[in-house]
Amino acid sequence: MDTPVKFSVEIVDSDETFLCSSMQNVLEGMVRLGRRGIPSGCRGGGCGVCKIEVLQGHYRSKKMSRSHIDENDIEHDRVLACRIYPESDLVIRVIGKMKGRFEPS
Repeated sequence: MDTPVKFSVEIVDSDETFLCSSMQNVLEGMVRLGRRGIPSGCRGGGCGVCKIEVLQGHYRSKKMSRSHIDENDIEHDRVLACRIYPESDLVIRVIGKMKGRFEPS
């Protein structure tokens, strides 16, 4: 059994950082920040609300709906936060419908 490792995830638009276990998807870590309006219901890649761009770092991913993530997105590290798991520290930008929750006030 793999031992979970915690990695740092930085959100560039809000200058926030949180820890995320290698066994936890990035959306779960974002939810722990306690911001209002972060969707936590779907978590299966079906709604596309949690779309992010990974600017730095490595991750593993589960299958994502092609209606939300196409080949061009994959090539440019645009993925769904609910479907990726960190394998190193990450730097991300929120680009989906929850983007407004992470922009500076």
